[in-house]
Amino acid sequence: MPLAASRHPSTSVAPTILSAIAEQRSRPEGIEGSPHAGPFPVGAYAAKLRDELRKRARVQLFGEVFGLRTGRARVWFELRDAEGAVPCAMWRDAFEELGLPQGALADGAQVVVAGGPDYYPGSRTASPSFSFHVTGLRLAGEGDLLAQLEVLRKALAAEGLFELQKRLPRPALPRCIGVVTGESGKARDDVLAGLRRRGWAGRVVWAFAPVQDRHAAPAITQALQDLAALDEVEVVVVARGGGSLADLFAFCDETLCRTVALLRVPVIASVGHHTDRTLIDDVASVSCSTPTHAAETAVPLHCAEARAAVHSAAGRLAVHARRAVIDRARHVAHLSRAPGEHVARQRRALHQALREIRASATRRFRDEGTATAGRASALARRATAAGGPELAARATALDGFTLALAAHDPERVVERGYAVVDDRQGNVVTTAEAARAARDIRLFFADAAVDATIESDD
Repeated sequence: MPLAASRHPSTSVAPTILSAIAEQRSRPEGIEGSPHAGPFPVGAYAAKLRDELRKRARVQLFGEVFGLRTGRARVWFELRDAEGAVPCAMWRDAFEELGLPQGALADGAQVVVAGGPDYYPGSRTASPSFSFHVTGLRLAGEGDLLAQLEVLRKALAAEGLFELQKRLPRPALPRCIGVVTGESGKARDDVLAGLRRRGWAGRVVWAFAPVQDRHAAPAITQALQDLAALDEVEVVVVARGGGSLADLFAFCDETLCRTVALLRVPVIASVGHHTDRTLIDDVASVSCSTPTHAAETAVPLHCAEARAAVHSAAGRLAVHARRAVIDRARHVAHLSRAPGEHVARQRRALHQALREIRASATRRFRDEGTATAGRASALARRATAAGGPELAARATALDGFTLALAAHDPERVVERGYAVVDDRQGNVVTTAEAARAARDIRLFFADAAVDATIESDD
């Protein structure tokens, strides 16, 4: 670096001072033929540079805050506008004395700062650094970049571009996943770790692109278009680690966001951390907080658990199938034995019925034979008894009955001169009154019957 005296006329005494410092130490020979003074010890030059910068006039600057970081002793951020940027540092106790509301100073906020340039010389083990030492700070409103970002967000939402990706179906188990990320970033390893955690064994197509600078947005856009052109790619993950809003601003590019919204494959965005929100998060199908979470979201099905469940189900199915086969075989065997057992039962029943019939018939024949023999014996006894005196007595009695019947026979009475009167209907008339009532009567004599009519009622 040339001496300060060569660049700033107001510091013309610098070579003299540095020469005095150099004379107090041993120093190597300088570059032969060089018109520049020296060589001087770097520490002395750095200290002199710090002193010269601190002599600069204190001023006020305004711009937008980016990359806000808070340490134990200091608060660091960059102050930016469209033309340039200046690193700023402020003592933490001075910052806390401002009494700003929690979260009031954030990336994109527009502020006015007071202070001047400062320089840390560094050492053998520490790097030097330049910063604008802030002694006062005032919030001036929302930065132009954030305002422009909000306008673009509302415009994209009004066009319905936030909904297109969310309508795309995402496969539960994609066979091929495209990944857009930095080639050397930690996000690449996080994506692989998330896929391994899912037990996924598909294919990953990498599209490496810068994820932080003015070339990042066009490169990411082209990478997404290249992956979407591959028919086998079913879902795309865009991954980047955390950072300041300035670091993530490439993912708010309008062309990039419109490209994502119109892709045929669902895009899973993982840009920054929980508190970061870029436009690509709004237009993507899903927004995740970490690359690991994005990888797990790309593969909703936990493959290892699914495989274990399938193996368990297969084992249970095998046990049930074996048990079902055994039960069915036993049932079939039982059914196959049933006809024979039924025939055997019927045969035994028939044999038993036949034995009972035979026994019953034998008993019946025996009983009937015994009864018949008894009746024959009784008849024989009666026949024997009827052939003797009993027969003569019965004959005598029969003759007596015959004579008695003959004595009461009406024909015998008629033969003696009597007649029998009936009403021609077969009814015997026994009184004169009945005869007058009948009028037509029949008179039965011993040799014939004569019809008669009663003409007088006397």
